[in-house]
Amino acid sequence: MKQTLVTLTISHMPRSDFFPLLLEYLPEQQIASVALLDGLTINEINQQFAPEPGDKTLPINLQDGTSLTLSAAKVEAGLQKCLLTLEDQGYDTIILCCPGKFASLYTSSAVLLEPDRIIPPLVEAIVAGHQVGIVVPVFEQIKEQAGKWKNLSKQPCFAVASPWQPDDETLIDAALSLQEQGADVLLLDSIGYHQRHRDFLQKLLGIPVLLSNTLVAKLAAELLI
Repeated sequence: MKQTLVTLTISHMPRSDFFPLLLEYLPEQQIASVALLDGLTINEINQQFAPEPGDKTLPINLQDGTSLTLSAAKVEAGLQKCLLTLEDQGYDTIILCCPGKFASLYTSSAVLLEPDRIIPPLVEAIVAGHQVGIVVPVFEQIKEQAGKWKNLSKQPCFAVASPWQPDDETLIDAALSLQEQGADVLLLDSIGYHQRHRDFLQKLLGIPVLLSNTLVAKLAAELLI
């Protein structure tokens, strides 16, 4: 079976993160994964993507847990090159699994799914005026998240909890803090959060918990089935 869908990330995305969600709707042989930084050493990453003075920056985490701050413009240029290469290779659906909103990424004919463009209006339609609490993996993302969710009818509240911690204590603390701030709907907004995180928090708090990567996976499946 031809691979027709590919996920594109900045750094390597463990197959235990988003991949199982896609497999609920699509056969494994149909899915591929590519990362912009695959095969590069930290020195090579810094040489190619380190920010210049005045650059807008983008925080990322490598597979080994190393945190880096890259130039958003240089990352966007690298992602655009990857998109055109993937299109040339015959992929007709590309999911961009990256934090941050990129202004000018494009494809010629392939469908490009950018969660940061798709998810906010979809969540607004779902929550219908409820107070949303949003959990993100790193503190540096909160500033950009505020712009991403500016069109919600109620200003959301935010908390930070890495989905890659060995236990759920930080996630529990983040969720409880959001509920104390009045959130009656939670959104786990990172490709790293799993269905088990959603199920656990929904049972713990007794309020709806949305998983942004599940929404994207379902949409991708609809395009391919």
